[in-house]
This record gives sequence, structure tokens and C-alpha cells, in this order.
Amino acid sequence: MKFNFEKNLTHQRVAVESTVEVFKDVAIRRDNSLYKDVVNPIISSKSDRYFANIKNIQEKNSIDIKPTLSNVIDIMMETGTGKTYTYTKTIFELNRLYGIFKFIVIVPSISIKAGTINFLKSSSSIEHFKEEYDKTINLYVVESVKKKKNKKSYMPSSISEFVRSSYNKNSIEVLIINAGMINSDTMKKSFDTTLLDRYAKPYEALRSINPFVIIDEPHKFDTKNKTWKNILELKPQFILRYGATFPEKEKKQKNILTGKNETIKVKDYQNLIYKLTAVDAFNQNLVKGVIGHITEFEEGKNVIVRFVSSDGKEATLELIDKTKKQKFKIAKKESLEKIHSAMSGLLVEHLNKSTLLLSNGLKLKVGDKINPYSFALTLQEMMIRRAVKEHFEVEKKLLTRDVKIKPLTLFFIDNIEEYRQKDGVVRKILEESIKHEIEELLKVEEEGFFKDYLQKALSDVSKTHGGYFSKDNSDKDEVIEKEINEILHDKEAILDLKNPRRFIFSKWTLREGWDNPNVFGICKLRSSGSEISKLQEVGRGLRLPVNEYGNRVKEEQFYLNYFVDFTESDFVEKLRDEINEKSGAISVEDNPDKLHEGMIKQIIEKYNFDDENALFQKLIMEEKVIDFSHKFIGDGYEYIKQNFPLIFEGVSSSKIRSSKDTKKKLQVRIEKYYELKELWEKLNEKVLLEYKFEDEEHFKSLLVAFFKKQENSFKQSGIREIKQTLEIDEKGIFVEEESSVYGQTHMIATMKYSDFLKELSKALSINLKTIHQAILESEIDINRYLNPSTINAIKHNFNNFLMQHAFNKFSIFSIEYKKVSNAIHPTKLTNKDGEPLKEVNASDIGVFYSNEKVANSYYFEELFYDSNLEKTNIQKEIKEVVVFTKIPKNSIKIPIAGGKSYSPDFAYVIKYEGGSQTMHFIVETKDVEGESVLRNEERIKIKHAEKLFGSQIDIKFKTQFKNDEMVSLIREVLSKQNKQRG
Repeated sequence: MKFNFEKNLTHQRVAVESTVEVFKDVAIRRDNSLYKDVVNPIISSKSDRYFANIKNIQEKNSIDIKPTLSNVIDIMMETGTGKTYTYTKTIFELNRLYGIFKFIVIVPSISIKAGTINFLKSSSSIEHFKEEYDKTINLYVVESVKKKKNKKSYMPSSISEFVRSSYNKNSIEVLIINAGMINSDTMKKSFDTTLLDRYAKPYEALRSINPFVIIDEPHKFDTKNKTWKNILELKPQFILRYGATFPEKEKKQKNILTGKNETIKVKDYQNLIYKLTAVDAFNQNLVKGVIGHITEFEEGKNVIVRFVSSDGKEATLELIDKTKKQKFKIAKKESLEKIHSAMSGLLVEHLNKSTLLLSNGLKLKVGDKINPYSFALTLQEMMIRRAVKEHFEVEKKLLTRDVKIKPLTLFFIDNIEEYRQKDGVVRKILEESIKHEIEELLKVEEEGFFKDYLQKALSDVSKTHGGYFSKDNSDKDEVIEKEINEILHDKEAILDLKNPRRFIFSKWTLREGWDNPNVFGICKLRSSGSEISKLQEVGRGLRLPVNEYGNRVKEEQFYLNYFVDFTESDFVEKLRDEINEKSGAISVEDNPDKLHEGMIKQIIEKYNFDDENALFQKLIMEEKVIDFSHKFIGDGYEYIKQNFPLIFEGVSSSKIRSSKDTKKKLQVRIEKYYELKELWEKLNEKVLLEYKFEDEEHFKSLLVAFFKKQENSFKQSGIREIKQTLEIDEKGIFVEEESSVYGQTHMIATMKYSDFLKELSKALSINLKTIHQAILESEIDINRYLNPSTINAIKHNFNNFLMQHAFNKFSIFSIEYKKVSNAIHPTKLTNKDGEPLKEVNASDIGVFYSNEKVANSYYFEELFYDSNLEKTNIQKEIKEVVVFTKIPKNSIKIPIAGGKSYSPDFAYVIKYEGGSQTMHFIVETKDVEGESVLRNEERIKIKHAEKLFGSQIDIKFKTQFKNDEMVSLIREVLSKQNKQRG
């Protein structure tokens, strides 16, 4: 498989458009010097147009922060929403619109650098942007330089090649450098050889090309530290900062109540032009939700050990057991068993006056707390078994779908040897747990892919897991090398359904800079020690998953299961609070007795009060809803909720929850079911999709046409080889690459033709002889592609081919729907006896919640929805409507050509004029401007629905777009029906 990036995700598109519009109509000056071909054109940051553009973009994106003439532009995007993709697309757009072709990407760490390189070098990324822009990125990576004795010193080749590279219509030049290298002596020193006959220092050389700089994770680059100062040494034209978090600065203000000056911390934004907060990311379903699983001991074992202080020779630690406290002195190499018996084998490795390093690699700072039992075998065993069990529950759900999703679970551990050694405790518990869960599933699992997948895992349990630890970099073990390559560099390989690996182990090595979209579980077997960001911890698994074809799945709610021990029993609350605080939102579920600082800050920011004094003047003096100590008077809190609702737009409680929380249920207005029943049962009738061909010969001609179009899509198993030659001319050194962007491949056939034909016939459910004849007539050299990857590609592409041609007027086949049975209960609205359920899962109705009122004719009591257009529909009272309902997700699956299915959004029962008869009306809701915005696949799915319902005389079907009012659609279709009847 390979990842397929979507081109027009709204949150990414708006971020890109906002950034490039900053420079719209701003004066651009071209360099006319001897070196004009190696430098960027210059865009003025001091023009009025630049300032006005920022102001207009901020207003459009509802950002209430004053613009400045700074050349720094900020784009805030929460973890897991694709900021690397977004700034890469921005690079291509800036090149397309303004001719900028040299960019420097600065990252804070080696791990983030590796992740960025992997993204930019991946074939998926290269092909995606090549298709859209007909260009590729030439990537240069700055690495540390080894000193050579008594030899001439040369500037790092990556920098010299990047600076020398000339403008090329087919490529863009990108240099990647991490913070450590930015601050290194290498960047400042004079080398023996010069660049462009002028520059001996890397800083000078890079400065000369008028670079655009992109900064990843800006909170790591405080504007007061030396790294930021060194970045400014590059004299960048503009600095684009992309991150979920930004640096802070101190601000002084006077307290109206005390009269004293106070220092507060605020975000140090420069020109913030786009803001996608954590609340936005979770509530808009751009990332997975999080379910916290808390593992607890029986009463009496919830104990804390706190690092109190150190004099550099001995550390003072305090044991806290309920109300009992006791302090201990521990020296270097001394065992912590002295404090508590459960810490046997845990030693003090190193200490100074502020930190304590334990023998398991855990570093504690003064004030940090750990639990002795979080290192105990019994706790580890409980957590491993629970995480493995949960994994297989998720796996069964995702791998028994029509289009499969392979889940992964990530474990953070404290002792590498317990996992790496064959008889290691963690390894033994893990493999025992895996074996047990698989054997239990096989007892009840029916024949099919999932059963085969489980049996493959059971045949060699050791292949179901792998690990990456920093010490592995020096290990030459072939098996470990394969694990590392899959985990670090080859996301596609680890997600391949033929690969049994689904559990990954690390020791915090896989943090910032690493993620995999299909991580559905994270089990933290080691304490993280200090109070690091909870959002950062879960960030490795927040991305939405991809399916077996590499396509992102976004139409449903997914959850990351996060396992911690009882020392983090407040994990869910802390994560939710952090998301709300970071996004500037307050939980509406709180019931405080006073107006706290968070509320004050949010009201001022979101309701344009000049300062706290202006707010307190209104609330204390005029409205009298709080007193001088900020305590609420009477119904003061209700006043705040009603008058300042924007501050309560926090993350939905359904997105971040504890495993102990019951799933939210939505109450049904049962009395309305009997008015809906006839339509609901008709929608739940089972139908088959029939392909109509004149004969087998016509079908074969379709297959021939398909094969002729597919040769370039077949997968080739082999070795990728790119031949590069270093050339020198009067302009400098450049690399001549002879192969195409995708590389030159030595193709290897891994199957016999007869076996290939049998497997392909089985995969497509097509007569073997017909396939053979079609291959011969298409004249493709199939012998070059005889491998399982080709079969997968053909199956996927043929399904799409059938779907695309289902309504093609030149197609040699047509489709028809045939009813095969009446409604079969239970359904998502009824039990097995066909009686209405009293409640349904809210997640089946919508991912967003509002406590606003629903229409009287609506089937459900509360307002859950997936888009603003749906929300409007659910609230709208329409006199002609008897009853209407949001159709639960995946409850009605209309068969689509190519094996997919489709489900509309709303079902209406409507009265004709006079009320003697009713009409059934099905609506597909698309919260976009019109049909032209829809993807071709969505348009084809809608045509299938029109075909099915067009054959049902009492069911009408319509697609509603953003500017369509439901009442107008209903009256339009009623008017047509009345004319036909009249």
C-alpha cells in the first residue's frame, strides 16, 4: 500500500490560501546581479499592501490580534492535523505564484528532522505534489561535519549545493537543518574554500540567496534565546512559523481591584493569520478522540514517592502513603528499595542539585512524583493484558469491514532488556497475552480474511511485535534492523495487511517527529516523571487512520485508547483542561463559585473589552453579577453563560473521556416511529446491484479497455535505483539525474502466471478464461508484473473503474437494483422484533452536540449533527413535515458499482396538500457551495441513490447544498408531485 494524500481538506486549504494571500499584490523585485539565477526574488515586508493583506486575512479568519510590520507570519495548527503537509503545499504555492524557489526548513530536534525528511522523500508525497504541480523538491540535509586533520576545510556539501543550485522550472530547492546545527560552530566558521567566489561562512552564503524560512514547532524557538538570534543571522525575507504551541512573553498590567501592577504571560504571536486550535481539531473530527484507561491496584497500594531536594551528593525523597509521610536520603548507586520494597533493583544512577537519574533511564526534577508500583511486575502485567485485549477488540472491528483498517498499539516501557531478551518479563507477558486473545477469537471467528490474519499471527507470535530504542542504532542484528526500518521509515510496510506486526515498543524515543496514523492504542508502562503536556503524550496517535488503500478515513468517529496507571487517575480531566485552556475555552460543565482568570481572559479576547477594568466596570458596577473578590452574586454564573457563550466552546466530552464513562445515548420520541415505520422499512429492504452486459464478449471488451489503461499503475517488486552524476560548469556544481522521479526499477516476477491468474480470478470474481483472453488482447507484458501487489492494484482499480463507468453514456454495461427481501430487524432504530428502540448511540447520529432545541417533528430528543447545514435542518420547523430523522451512520448501505456502499443523511415523511396522503423524501446533505465542489466519487454515489429511489414510486431523492433551504426543496418536490397527480 501507499498513502494517498487528499488535495482539498478544508482546514489545510484555508491555511495555505491564507499564507500565500499575505503576499498578494505586494511589490516583487528580481535580482539582476551575476547570481540572479541562484537567489530568490525579493518581496517587500515594509509595504502598506503587506500590512493590509494581513489585516484582511485576520478579519476573514476571525483572529483578533493586531498585525505588525514584522516579517514573521504565524500559522497555528494542532498536532495531528497535517502541518508538514500544509507547509509543503505552501512551498509549492509560493513557488507557483511568486517564483520563490529556495526554502530553509528549521526543526528543533533530530527526530523531527528525520520525520520531515521521511515525509518529503516518500514516494507518496513526491507523486502527490508531482501530479498537482508537475514539480519535485530537491532536498538538502545539513549534517554535522567530521574534522579532518591537516586538510583543507570545506563548507558542508548540502549547504554549498543548495546555495549554488539554479532556478529550475521542474524543481524547488529545500534545505533542512535542526536547531543543534543552527547553533553549531560549523555555521559560523570560515572555511578554506569559498562559495560563489565570495562566501567562506555558511551563514553568509545562506543569507545571500534571500531565503524563505519555515520553522516547525515554534515554541522550541523562544525569541529570547540564541537559536532565534542565529536564525535571524540568515536574514530571511520571511519566517513562516507552523505549530500547535508558540513562545510566550511577559506583559504588565494594572489590577483594577488592587491597584498593583501584575506580570502575566501571553502568547508571543507575531502576525497570526490562521488558527486551528485543539478544540477545533477534536470537535471538527480532524483527529481521533481519546479514551483514557486507568489501571489501579487494590486499596492500599496507591503510594507516591516525591523528589524533594538534593545537595549534589544525596537526594531527599519523600514517601507519601495516604496521610503518612516519611523522608529518606539516597546516595548515588544506592537502591530505592530503601524507600519502598516495590522499587527493588531501581538505583540512583546520577544526581546533581536539581535532577535525579534512575537506573531505568527516568530523569526526575525536584518536585516530580513517581509511584513505586508503576515499576512493579504486577502493574505491568495488568496493563499489558488490558492493552492487548483492547487492541484485538479494535482489530476485529476494523479488519472485518469491507475496506479494512489495520490498527497498531504503541507501548512505552522503562526497561529495554525486559522486552529485547527472549525470556524478558515484558516480552513473555506480551506474547502470552497475544496468544490467549487470538485463541479466544479463533473459537468464534468465521472463515474469512480476519481468521486467516489471526492464524498467521498465531503461527509465529514473535512477528506480531517490534521495537525501536536509541541503543538500537549501534545494533547490527538483522531482525532488529528490519523492525527499526518499518517503525521509523516505512509506514506503508507496517500497515500492509500481509504484515503481522501490530505492537510497537519504545522508551519515549518515538515522540515528537514520529507518528503513524493507525496507532489506536498507547500503553504507558513507565512514568513520564514530570508534568509534561498530556496533549504531547497522546500526539503520537491522534492522526485519523488510513485504510488498506492508503486513503484517509474521516467519515466516522475513531478513538485512541490511552492506558496509564493510577498515578494519573486524573489523566482525562487534565487532558481535557489542557485542550480547553490551550484553545482558550472553558468547560460549560464546570460550576464555579467565582469568575476565574481563564474566564476573564477569554471574555476580554472574544468580546473586545479593552482590558480587565472595562470588564469589571460592567460586571461589578453595572450588572452586579460578581463582587470585588470575583465571586458570583445570585445567578451570576448563568448571566456569564448566556451573555458570553463563546468562552464555553470547549472540547466535547464525547471526544475525551474515560473508559469508565458509558457511551452517550440519544433519547428517541418513540411515538413518532409509527409515522416513520413505512419509510424506514422500505429503506431497510435488501437490494442487489446487477451489472447488465449483453454477453461475456462485451464484458471481456470492458476488461481489455481496463487493462490497457492500467499498465502504469501495476506494482513492481524490485530494487529502486537512481543514477546521479556530479557535473561542473561555469555556474557551479549540480547533480544530473538520469532516471525519472519514480526511479528506475529492476522488475522481479514473484509468481507463476498460472498462480497469478487463479488469484486474480478469485480476487475479481471473474471467469479465469475471460481474464486470460483480456490480458492477451490488451497486449500488456503481464510477465513483468506477476506479484501479489499487482493483484491488489488491479482489484482496487477495477472496482473504481466499474464505479466511474456505471453512468457513462458510452459504457457497454448498465446497472439495475433488484429487491431480494423485506426489511430485516434489528436495525439501528429497531430491535429484533421490529419495535422501536428507546435510545440509540449518539455517535451514530452526529459528532457535534448542541443543547439548542430541535424541531417538534424531529425523531430524536437532542441535537447531534455533523455539519452546520445538518444543524439548521434539525432545528427547522416545516409545517408539511410529519416526521423526519437523521439516518444513523452505516445503517442503510446502498450498493455502489465497484463493491462500495453509500448512505444518505435524512429521511422525511411529508404531507400532501389536504393531508390525505404522505410522500417519502430522502436527502443527501452536502455543506458545500454546489455540485462542482464534490469529488467525482461523491457525484457518482449520489447518482446511484437517484437510480435506486427513482425506481421507487413513493420515495423521492434530492441533494441539498450549502445555500439550499430544506423547506424550499420540500415544497419544490411537493409542487412537482401535485402537478403530476393533478
